[in-house]
Amino acid sequence: MFKITPNPPETDPIAGDESPDAKKFNEAVDRALSHYLGPAPEIMLTPYQTNTMFIANPNTKTEELLVNASESLGSASVMLGDVIGLVQGPARKTLQGIAQVVMLGELAVNRALDNVVPTE
Repeated sequence: MFKITPNPPETDPIAGDESPDAKKFNEAVDRALSHYLGPAPEIMLTPYQTNTMFIANPNTKTEELLVNASESLGSASVMLGDVIGLVQGPARKTLQGIAQVVMLGELAVNRALDNVVPTE
C-alpha cells in the first residue's frame, strides 16, 4: 500500500528553536513545573495531627468495634429504607444506591466479625 504523506523528520523541534518566544515559553513551563512539582511548602512538612474530638478509644477490642460498626450500618440501612419509601423520582434511585452500599458495608463488617469470633 502506498503512503501519500511522507514520515516527519526525526529531529527534536524544541532543541533547535531558540527564538525569544520559545525561550519565554520554556521559562514559563519551568516555572509551572517548579510550582506544582517542586518541594513541598513548610505547611505540608509538619506531621498531620488527627482531631481527637471524635476518636474511638484505642483500648477498645476489635470485636467490640466491629459489633458497633455492624449495628451502626444496620441502623443506617433501616433509616435509608424508611426515607426511600417517602421519596419519588431520581432521588429515590440515589438513595437506593446509597442503601446498597451501606448494606454491602454491613455484610463486610459482619464477615470480618465472623473471622474475629468464629461461630460454632
